[in-house]
Amino acid sequence: MTIKVHPFFDDLTSTFSYVVADTKTHKATIIDSVLNYDPDSGRCKTQSADYLIEIVKDLGYNVQWILDTHIHADHLTASSYIKSKLGGRIGIGSKIIDVLNYWVPVFNTFHDTPLDGSQFDMLLNDGDSLPLGESFITILHTPGHTPACASYVIDDCVFVGDTIFMPDVGTARTDFPGGDARTFYRSIQKLFHLPGTTRLFMCHDYPPNNGRPISYETTIGIEKQDNIMVHTGITEDEFVQLRTQKDIGKSVPKLLLPSIQVNMRAGQLGSQDSLGRQYIKIPINTI
Repeated sequence: MTIKVHPFFDDLTSTFSYVVADTKTHKATIIDSVLNYDPDSGRCKTQSADYLIEIVKDLGYNVQWILDTHIHADHLTASSYIKSKLGGRIGIGSKIIDVLNYWVPVFNTFHDTPLDGSQFDMLLNDGDSLPLGESFITILHTPGHTPACASYVIDDCVFVGDTIFMPDVGTARTDFPGGDARTFYRSIQKLFHLPGTTRLFMCHDYPPNNGRPISYETTIGIEKQDNIMVHTGITEDEFVQLRTQKDIGKSVPKLLLPSIQVNMRAGQLGSQDSLGRQYIKIPINTI
């Protein structure tokens, strides 16, 4: 085993970001970074990303890849900002095209959000492999939460995004545009075919009110045994019914509108007007 996983937690969005490095070559990837955003003032800050960048520099890592598991609806990605500071290539699952074709018309951002995904350096297909020193990053498409969700397999580790949560939380919602509970179940079964000792790294954790600390790591074996929504023995139809019922009446994430607009641009804030200003749009009676 030659990889080292460094987790970073943003408590305002309950998001885990990761730096994953090959310890022999110091080649590294960054997964699910966070750009801090205050919706009340409309101001972006970079403290979470700057801390991550500081650690990368201190450890002497050479960032090759900057990856997002999907277009997040609850936080802004810092991918473009990190690229400007550390280099690397920005990648996301190739099904992002489906997401762009839904959301770009909603926000009418055709002028600065290409529908072909060219704002990303790489569109990653299921089964693709990226070198990471002496290891590889294998792309595993895991749609259902969104059409473009991907998990990243590195040695015995999988960075699952919102495909599955800690066992006492269950899974992410499937009521976003393009989400589908039946597809989601099948994606989770793809993960469950991995060895039981495979380590899973969460993008979020929302522990129940039982005193459990925030956690970011579990295993396939533990999830198959203990996940409250999708453990071994739960049929596809049972999961679909349970997941659909839980999604009824769920509130929209607080940062959904800014997150999607920025994340569709790979972390860019959008084109400037004649005064050098940039804007987040709020569609009225549209979504």
